[in-house]
Amino acid sequence: MTRIFLSAPDVGEQERAALLRAFDSGWVAPAGPELDAFESELAAVTGWPGCVALSSGTAALHLALLLCDVQPGDDVFVSTFTFAASANAISYCGANPVFIDSERDSWNMSPELLEQALRAAKAGGRLPKAVVIVDLYGQCAKYDELIPICRSYGVKVIEDAAEALLATYRGQPAGTFGDFGLFSFNGNKIMTTSGGGAFVSPDTESADRVRYLSTQARQPTVHYEHTDVGYNYRLSNLLAGLGRAQLQRLPQMSARRIEINGLYRSALGIRNEIEFMPVLDDTGWNGWLTCVVLADTGSRDHVMAVLEEQDIESRPLWKPMHLQPVFSEADAFVDGTSQDLFERGLCLPSGSALSDDDIDRACHHVLAAITARP
Repeated sequence: MTRIFLSAPDVGEQERAALLRAFDSGWVAPAGPELDAFESELAAVTGWPGCVALSSGTAALHLALLLCDVQPGDDVFVSTFTFAASANAISYCGANPVFIDSERDSWNMSPELLEQALRAAKAGGRLPKAVVIVDLYGQCAKYDELIPICRSYGVKVIEDAAEALLATYRGQPAGTFGDFGLFSFNGNKIMTTSGGGAFVSPDTESADRVRYLSTQARQPTVHYEHTDVGYNYRLSNLLAGLGRAQLQRLPQMSARRIEINGLYRSALGIRNEIEFMPVLDDTGWNGWLTCVVLADTGSRDHVMAVLEEQDIESRPLWKPMHLQPVFSEADAFVDGTSQDLFERGLCLPSGSALSDDDIDRACHHVLAAITARP
């Protein structure tokens, strides 16, 4: 029996040809024409002229925080319902993550709790240097509410759109709602460069600064001259070639994931025990992962165990950062929303290369598990 993976890379002959083209060009070193072209094509997708392809989305977030002048001891507000990278990058700067819980409508950062946190920070004379808003599972947050709140306190906004490339909110592309944005091209994302990510900005000056810092902050001299601490964060020319092929296929891969979500909804939506991730009106969700919430933790764990027995990968929703041991001492403004989603939520196989038969198989065993559980 072939294993069904959660979100395996969808690659084929087009990607293979792109890698070979990059290899045969002789530009095996990090810089090269494929990297330049990839950045230009990605900038066209977002509509923002500043774009720098990097080794990871985490690297992009780290550099975005530095551009916001985040220093050791500063506070940075960040979504709690996310992958650890969102908070780890804050720690790289020596800053303190302050976690903000989700709201139910989209599972993204709660505008109400964000305003509560900013009000408290202002009263204490300690506003954050930045707010990092995460676009969860391919869906943009409520930016028409979140951005005005941040602007009213004069706080910079970084959009962590690692999971949301090609998504939109009220017609505007993901990654372009704050002062800076970032994407991830990790192997499990909607498109991949094997590993990789990108920083995007509305101006080329910020992008140039990130490009400089990401190449060890080397000065333009014949010898190695450095006046700043830099980082080895650039994406390679070879992987950029892979990214260009993936970017061409991105609309089709996104459409297939949305189609897969529809298959799940048709098969599983008949059960009251299964609740799907809500999608906001006026939102162009990219379909990255199909996520459901079950009746209780026991039901979720039982379904996950049955799927694993059938060689079908699934995974709980993100464990909130304020519940992670490494961040147990961090401040948090929470109301239990993300904890409940973590305890009852499950990600189902959603890769764009999956067949209808694969989805039918997954649905069959999910329903069988729910029916058979005492």
